[in-house]
Formats: sequence, C-alpha cells, structure tokens
Amino acid sequence: MGSESHTQDTAEYIPFEEFRNGLPHGRFRVIVNPKLAAPFVAFRTHATPLALALIGPGIAVALSGYPWPGGLLVAAGVALRWTVKRHAARLLLHLASRVPSVYEQATEHGVMEVRRA
Repeated sequence: MGSESHTQDTAEYIPFEEFRNGLPHGRFRVIVNPKLAAPFVAFRTHATPLALALIGPGIAVALSGYPWPGGLLVAAGVALRWTVKRHAARLLLHLASRVPSVYEQATEHGVMEVRRA
C-alpha cells in the first residue's frame, strides 16, 4: 500500500523525443510551475544580463545629454524583463520542445511536469 501512494506522487519519466513528437498531437498534459518558470526562463535565455546591458548604457546615455535614446534603451531593458516574466510558461514550453537540455532540466527541477493525456 505504501508503494502505491509513492508511485502516484511521482510523475512518469517521458523521454524528450517522445515528448517532442507527441506534444503537437495532444498526447501530453504539461503543468508549469509559474513561480519557478520565470527565473528558469530568464536564466536559460540570459534575459537578465541582456536587460542590464541595455539599462546601464541607457542611463549613461541619458545622463550624458541624450535623454530620448537613453530612455529608449532603459525602456527596452525593462520591457525585456517584463516580457520574459509575463510569458515565462509559453517561452518554457517553446524551449523545452526544441532543446533537450532545457526539457531535462525543467522536468528534473520541478519547473515543468509532463503527464500522459
């Protein structure tokens, strides 16, 4: 009886190739943890360093006398971070269906759970 409840608590492992081929046909149900998805996607896409690379020079440009170009760079950096955070689940599913290492890490660390439909 104890082993039955243990097997119900853990999800079955589904290989990447099977996931990639079966996802468009609706063979799997994907559950994404929203709290873990945003930091995971930001890390995998390097969104934070890229946003800082836009915001930092944008501030410097704005302070050096060019407020419009500097403001646009700052806004682009903020918009990048906001977009990644808001659409993290969709971006994660896109990355996981195309990159095996993303799929493995996301399922291993509880960011995404894949179940048979």
